Amino acid sequence: MYKREELMNGLVRRAKIFATRAHASIGQKRKYDGQDYIVHPEAVALIVATAGGRPEAVAAAWLHDVVEDTPVTQAEINARFGPDIGALVEMLTDVSRPEDGNREMRKALDRAHSARASAEGQTIKLADLLDNARSIIRHDQDFAVTFLREMRLLMPLLTKGDRGIHDTLDTVLSAWERSRS
Repeated sequence: MYKREELMNGLVRRAKIFATRAHASIGQKRKYDGQDYIVHPEAVALIVATAGGRPEAVAAAWLHDVVEDTPVTQAEINARFGPDIGALVEMLTDVSRPEDGNREMRKALDRAHSARASAEGQTIKLADLLDNARSIIRHDQDFAVTFLREMRLLMPLLTKGDRGIHDTLDTVLSAWERSRS
């Protein structure tokens, strides 16, 4: 008989392998440095694990961009990983589409969706934003202005998420803002 912890570690491993294959299947790379895209979900999963996230949340962190960025469907995530992880991935998947209007309108729809996420979903979202903010600040100061303004609008809606990650993200944003003034 396996212990729950051993089964969950297997769950995280399965999510890592699945996400790695899904992103690699379309040759997805990181925009700024050309690394395999999976380095981003890996960083998000590490932040969530470090914050004490349960294995299901760490697995969802590995999978958080799969539905949004690859041919994998939400139904496939639900079937392969169950309704708990499926629900987390759904909370993390942007709901806006290009036909919903300009960027400002689309981001408003996505913010409303993120605001409804559970505490775990918001924790993963904060980890995602933190890793993206670090990358964008490092590599694209021009886009950082837009991206970080959008994050400032989103952060007050993510109050159920991990406070430590929230505070770290706020520190990163504040340091960048001070450096620009």
